Amino acid sequence: MSLVLYHAPKSSASRRLRLFLEEKGLSYEGHVINLAVQEQHSPAYLRINPMGVVPTLVHDGRALHESSTICEYLDAIRPEPPLRPADPYDLAQMRNWVRYVDGLISNLIRFNWRHGMAAGAARMTEAEFEEMLKSVPSEERKEAWRRAARNPYTEAELDDSRRALLAMLDQMEGMIENDALIGGRYGLADIATAPFVRRIEEEIAPDAFETRPNCASWWQALTRRPAYARADFGPFLA
Repeated sequence: MSLVLYHAPKSSASRRLRLFLEEKGLSYEGHVINLAVQEQHSPAYLRINPMGVVPTLVHDGRALHESSTICEYLDAIRPEPPLRPADPYDLAQMRNWVRYVDGLISNLIRFNWRHGMAAGAARMTEAEFEEMLKSVPSEERKEAWRRAARNPYTEAELDDSRRALLAMLDQMEGMIENDALIGGRYGLADIATAPFVRRIEEEIAPDAFETRPNCASWWQALTRRPAYARADFGPFLA
C-alpha cells in the first residue's frame, strides 16, 4: 500500500489524520505544505486538491480529501485495529459527533488566525492582498480571508467562539465512558476531537478541565497513547 500525505503540522485536520494513521500503524510518505507562503494554493498542489486545503492523502496514485472521509476510508481498507464502532447505532452516533465537531471549525480558526497568518496579511498592500486571493479557489474562503485580515475578530466574537468550543466539552463530559466518547471504546470520535481539545487546553481555555473531570481523564488517557506522540501535536503557539 502506497500512502502519500500532504499536510501541515499545525492544521487541525492534518493532526487528526496523522493521529489516525499512527493508531492504524500505517506507514506513509509525508510532504509538508507551507501554509504561511500559500503553498496550498500553488498550481502544483491544486492539481492534487482543487479546493486548496490540507490534508490530502494519495493512495496508490488516487487522491482523497476531507480528513473524516479519509479516516473512514482507511478503516475500511485496513480493518485492524478497528477505529469505527461495529454496532450500527454507535457508528451513526460517531458520524453525528464528527459532523458536529467539524461544524465548530470556524470557531477554532478565529483563534488560529491571530498567529502568523493575520500578521502576514497585515503587511501586504491591498494590491498584494488581492493578488494573493486570486489563487484561493473558494469564494467563501476568499471572503473569510478578507474579513479576518482587514477586519480582525473582536474580543466579543472570540468569546462567542470560546463558548461554542466549551459547549463541546460540556457535551463530552456527559458522553465519556471508559475514557472514550462512543460506546466506551477509543476510536475515530476521539481522534477527530483531539485537535480541537489540544487548542482549547493550550490557549483558548486552559482551565477548562478544572470543572470537567471526565474530559480531564479522557485527555490524559489520549495523550498517553504512543500514537499521540508520533502524530506531532506540538505547540501551536511556538
